[in-house]
Amino acid sequence: MEFIYPAIIEEEEGFFTVSFRDLPHALTDGTTYEEAVEEAIDCLGEALASCIVDNEELPIPSTATVNEVLIAPPALIAAKAALYLATKDAGLSKTALALRLGVSEAVGRRLINPRYQSKIVNIEKAMAVVGRRMVIGYA
Repeated sequence: MEFIYPAIIEEEEGFFTVSFRDLPHALTDGTTYEEAVEEAIDCLGEALASCIVDNEELPIPSTATVNEVLIAPPALIAAKAALYLATKDAGLSKTALALRLGVSEAVGRRLINPRYQSKIVNIEKAMAVVGRRMVIGYA
């Protein structure tokens, strides 16, 4: 799954607001279009992180319409979101993930926790133990 979400950026009186159709609670703004896009990246990351922390479903990104732009979250959040979904798909708890990795439960929890700065190589190893792999791209 790619974590690239469509967003609407609207200008009103020299101010730019950003909203995500798939994440209605994710709203942000900027004084310039460029600032609004940068804020949208951060906002999307925080919205996905919130879903992970609260153990909620991550919304599947919709197809963008003509008036929408595509926004990707920060890479580490996307990696942790992928691991979060992969462990759920495999029916594994964070404890079971840690056991498969041969690490402590705390280390296993931190790999998925979006508030913790994990190394990508460790997330990649975790993806492998649940039978998935991480693919990196650019836009």
